[in-house]
Amino acid sequence: MVRIGPIEAGEFPLLLAPMEDVSDPPFRAVCKANGADLMYTEFISSEGLIRDAVKSKQKLDVFEYERPIGIQLFGSNVEHMVESARIATAAQPDLIDINYGCPVKNVACRGAGAALLQDVPKMVRMTEAVVKATPLPVTVKTRLGWDDSTKNILEVAERLQDVGVQALTVHGRTRVQMYKGQADWTLIGKLKENPRLTIPIFGNGDIDSPQKALEYKNRYGVDGLMIGRAAIGYPWIFNEIKHYLTDGKRLQPPGVAERVRVARAHLEFSIRWKGERTGVFEMRRHYTNYFRGIPEFKPYRTRLVNALNAEELFSVFDEITEVFAALELNPVA
Repeated sequence: MVRIGPIEAGEFPLLLAPMEDVSDPPFRAVCKANGADLMYTEFISSEGLIRDAVKSKQKLDVFEYERPIGIQLFGSNVEHMVESARIATAAQPDLIDINYGCPVKNVACRGAGAALLQDVPKMVRMTEAVVKATPLPVTVKTRLGWDDSTKNILEVAERLQDVGVQALTVHGRTRVQMYKGQADWTLIGKLKENPRLTIPIFGNGDIDSPQKALEYKNRYGVDGLMIGRAAIGYPWIFNEIKHYLTDGKRLQPPGVAERVRVARAHLEFSIRWKGERTGVFEMRRHYTNYFRGIPEFKPYRTRLVNALNAEELFSVFDEITEVFAALELNPVA
């Protein structure tokens, strides 16, 4: 059993990555229903929290069925991270996660996210201060290093464990790589070979199939996997991986009716949580992924993306279900 402090995360937990503008409560709900063991909020700015910004405060929303759930924070000021950790703790998540991996310019160039990989002493001070500020377990998500010449994750992992971090997730790229190229898990495997490290080590980067999940589990010995982009519009990946790890067989991919059912549930929650206008608008980024690979689907995808209200979307969903059910019963020769 993998434990993060008092949290029992499962024998080989599958984690949903914190993704900005993606990992909100509606998306987390469909991932939890389809096998995610541990999930994180979108990353939340410490500056936004201490200034009571509406968008930052809304991201603190966590729900009982999501547990275990972590709130992820980022920032460049140690005192502000401490204050934001206290605010996040009051929202009653199961753990606090610190983002030392975000590579995007408006985060890293402000000294937060992956930028802290260039200042390990400050990273350690910040982490220790957050650990002391909350009774909850503190975890960290980071990258291999800033660039190919500064892959310092082996040092970083030991120092973070020494100041109280209770699990570490490592994305197998540097900051300079952003999301390009192939993730390199070699150093992630070396973390697991280090007898000094006793905390769980989770690997992240390019896990997009059950076969790769099994291969990387066996090759690198990680305690679990964090899945990000591969889950967008395809929350079934968690249960597909679990099934494959158990008996070596792939589940049948979801049919059109199942894809519509889950996309519809996602939309309904999005509307409840954000209101109809924002809920409808923000769901548009998901439809391509929900229906990827379905033949002759482009006209319906266009209609879903262009729909202006919930009634129109539900009508399109109903039509898709009816049309594709008929096609499956009477396939074109």
